[in-house]
Amino acid sequence: MVDVSVILPVHDAEKWLDECLHSVWIQQFPGTFELSIYNDASQDESLSIIQSWTEQFKLKKVNVVFGENKAVGFPKGVGFAKNAAIKQSHGRYLCFLDSDDVMLPGRIEQQYIAAKARPNSIIGCRFYRLPEDSTERFTKWANTISQHQLKTQIYTSHGPTIVMPTWFCSRDVYNNVGGFSESGKGTPEDLIFFFKHLELGGSLHRLDECLLMYRYHPDATTFSIKQETIWNLRVAKLQEQVLSQWDTFTIWNAGKQGRRLYRTLTPENRKKVKMFCDVDDKKIEKGIYRFEGSPEKSKPEIPIVHFTQLKPPVIICMKLDLTCGCFEENLESLNLTEGIDYFHFN
Repeated sequence: MVDVSVILPVHDAEKWLDECLHSVWIQQFPGTFELSIYNDASQDESLSIIQSWTEQFKLKKVNVVFGENKAVGFPKGVGFAKNAAIKQSHGRYLCFLDSDDVMLPGRIEQQYIAAKARPNSIIGCRFYRLPEDSTERFTKWANTISQHQLKTQIYTSHGPTIVMPTWFCSRDVYNNVGGFSESGKGTPEDLIFFFKHLELGGSLHRLDECLLMYRYHPDATTFSIKQETIWNLRVAKLQEQVLSQWDTFTIWNAGKQGRRLYRTLTPENRKKVKMFCDVDDKKIEKGIYRFEGSPEKSKPEIPIVHFTQLKPPVIICMKLDLTCGCFEENLESLNLTEGIDYFHFN
């Protein structure tokens, strides 16, 4: 068994594949590593690019393990391709890489050291985006949240607090979860895996070194996933893991997102909502939110109060870094503890 397998699923990646594979080729790692590629029914020149690079890797004595779905034009999806690449690989540790991204020098070595010290963790790292001005808020959030917040901010709309292309973990972590969902296009397989890893007692750790270029482009797989699918998964986990432990709670945001969360909750959890809070004078003056969608004859009426009058615990439905720091200052003024008194759901 080798030390590390780089896991590379490929589907129609000819535009980026040379750069991606070159970034693997330049890695300096004192242990042993292999590259496990699974070509998922590519219709472009991806296969020929892979074949030419296989010869290059032989010169470096890096083994390339290759498998493919030969049904051209009928890909089985990212989850299937990742699982297939892992099944054919031999590494004790798995280093995930998307075919449109680029590893920076030292990635394998630094994450390997961290993973050996934390065998039950998914190890991530900081990254930069290309184009540089894309997803600025998301990039800032993912690169700067604290180690504590890696677990407390898992219900936000950003997805896993450790971004998938930066994942590095032991094979035991992967086996413990049981692999990625193979439901195909439109499935958030990384988020499903991430939640299950945490539910099974897994840990998270992010290196503060920038070790990956994470490309942003309109053909990215993430755009095939409906926001409603992710919303429903997030709400389900929030109810299962947090709201089930609370007798009552407040929703911070009496606007669109807060009301949407309220409507999405189970009837049992809607009854636990004792108030909305906000800073908008018009909403506060209105005084109540009346849930017209309730099947009950007497429609529930939830008070709307100023945020200074809220009663914790709180689910916060405000997006971060959008109000020039005003929301963050308001939250800080309450001296609440994240992960105990409140969770973000934005």
